[in-house]
Amino acid sequence: MPPRRSYDQYCSAARALDVVGDRWTLLIVRELLAGPRRYTDLHADLPGVSTDVLASRLKDMERDGLTTRRRLPPPGAVYVYELTARGRELLPVLQALGAWGRPELGARRPTDAVRAHWFALPLLRELEGDGLVEVRLDEGCFHVHAGAADSPVYGDGPAPRDPDAVLTLDTPACIALSRGDVSLPEAIRDGRVEVTGDSPLAKQLREA
Repeated sequence: MPPRRSYDQYCSAARALDVVGDRWTLLIVRELLAGPRRYTDLHADLPGVSTDVLASRLKDMERDGLTTRRRLPPPGAVYVYELTARGRELLPVLQALGAWGRPELGARRPTDAVRAHWFALPLLRELEGDGLVEVRLDEGCFHVHAGAADSPVYGDGPAPRDPDAVLTLDTPACIALSRGDVSLPEAIRDGRVEVTGDSPLAKQLREA
């Protein structure tokens, strides 16, 4: 493997960009925050990345201590990639980057791909408290682990157990939240987001 390129600057920001500044690296981290993923799953949820580039980035990330690769036991017996503790520390970096990039969203372009779970990180910034939240959108369903420590931050599809709260919203409300046009408490009060559930977290969301 060729040596990693470097800015050769004695600056922590430059050193960080040596590791995560390559195209696709942070988006791979975004996908792996959902937990272990197969190569084919990563490729499917990163539209536009070539197989060669994805394989190269994953090797670089493993070398730099951001990810590990392991083989699942039978009957799966496939290789999966997952974040290390060091890789998981990039969650607040991605959240801050997403918040900074809100003004760049604008209207969705015809060429823009979308996946329901891409809304997980913006929504996680808005959630206070701990618990499992299922989110139902026009584009699909995903779940987030608010207050998660070592578990996956989110997952595609319905919650793996009875969620503490269920949020239901349509595409316009989803876009408004993603762009920062409205906060989650405001959207709930306005009826743009429906909250169901009897847990303390659900009640807290409704009363915010």
